[in-house]
Amino acid sequence: MRQVMTLKLKAVLSGCILVTLVGCASAPPKQPDDLCEIFYEKRDWYDAAAQMRDKWGVPIQVPMAMMYQESSFKHDAVPPRDYLLWIIPWGRVSSAYGYSQAKTPTWDDYERETGNSWASRDSFADALDFMGWFINKSHRINGVSKWDAYGQYLNYHEGWGGYQRQTYRSKAWLMSTAERVKQRAATYGAQLRSCEDELKRGWFWRLFFG
Repeated sequence: MRQVMTLKLKAVLSGCILVTLVGCASAPPKQPDDLCEIFYEKRDWYDAAAQMRDKWGVPIQVPMAMMYQESSFKHDAVPPRDYLLWIIPWGRVSSAYGYSQAKTPTWDDYERETGNSWASRDSFADALDFMGWFINKSHRINGVSKWDAYGQYLNYHEGWGGYQRQTYRSKAWLMSTAERVKQRAATYGAQLRSCEDELKRGWFWRLFFG
């Protein structure tokens, strides 16, 4: 038994070293349609998500579904390029960047209001905390439930003022996208309920007793 546990521990340590060397830590999850598999693969993501939930009172599945839609969990995601005369590359269509696709002015507001001046948009934990902050603020400003993935995504895309003016009404594609986010959040929520007890036990328990 002791020999088996030692071999398992060596395998884990070797895997950690390999991940560090090849820089795979920021790679998107292999099974993005399953929230349990995402968190099994990236245990620190679950820790960050649980901290976000405790801090902002935001259910994990809502920002995770929004993040999937915004960046497909790519740490360095950027918007498409803009073009001058349809030919010459001319910057990006917006300043959105990273996991959350947060725009620079809104990210600056987040840093100022939370005091998290060391935050980075290509850090999963920081990006998810930003989304928790935004969702909490959408609830406070526009009265949208933190559990309402549809309404929250419309706030996220259009901004608080745009949501109040109902600018999304003229964007059928956006309302369709918000519906997909809502459905994914529901799926993620059901998945998380089936595995969170195990996630709370941590990787050490799963390695040796799972």
